[in-house]
Amino acid sequence: MADRLQEQRFEYKYRLSEYKAVEIRQFVKRYLRIDPYGATQPDLSYPVHSLYIDSRSLKTYQDTINGNRNRYKLRIRYYENGPEKPVFFEIKRRFNNVIAKKRAKVHRQYVPELLRGRMPTMQHLAEETPKHLDALEHFCFLVNQIHARPKIHVRYKREAYELESSNAVRITFDRNVQTQIETGLDLKTTLDRPTDVFGNNVILEIKFTNRYPFWLQELTELFHLRQESAAKYVDGVIRIGPKRMVAV
Repeated sequence: MADRLQEQRFEYKYRLSEYKAVEIRQFVKRYLRIDPYGATQPDLSYPVHSLYIDSRSLKTYQDTINGNRNRYKLRIRYYENGPEKPVFFEIKRRFNNVIAKKRAKVHRQYVPELLRGRMPTMQHLAEETPKHLDALEHFCFLVNQIHARPKIHVRYKREAYELESSNAVRITFDRNVQTQIETGLDLKTTLDRPTDVFGNNVILEIKFTNRYPFWLQELTELFHLRQESAAKYVDGVIRIGPKRMVAV
């Protein structure tokens, strides 16, 4: 899958019915193209899996609940199963209204030793660049700082659209968001006892890196969209129960 990471962006989220999501898709297709990877899938959507890492006391969750203006989340993201398939160590940080992301493409076999405190090196990386090494070092620093460990596995199907010429605008529709407690590092693509996070709602995310395009304003007005919180990790913890999460 090509990496078109928006390292710094604005991000708006909305909860939709499936009916409205289909209508908005038709509008969006006038301006954006389907994600190339999604275009190869039967339903134009690809699976996304995230293993969220947090402290025993759920520091990153609590920072979000308390509305801390500068906060971050730690996750290991992957799209496929198999020992040869790489994973992404991701830091998603919020500075006031701006989202900043770092991610490192890592060989799956090295995940356990890195989370146990092993010093990151180029050999751990599936993409051996200084940029990816910097992201991996920062991720591991934060993990060690808060003694973070795996907490929950979140999965969903993503239908994504983007500009053909750049990554300045990206719109995604996330469906069937499910979660469960996960304290291991198997990086599975199945859930044994999944909990639905948003029910039948589709989560629409509008992400842009610079000026808000005029047609996005038209979209939000035409479909009467109202921004809502839809944080998959935080809402997943709430659905499972924070007291249960602290106990694991």
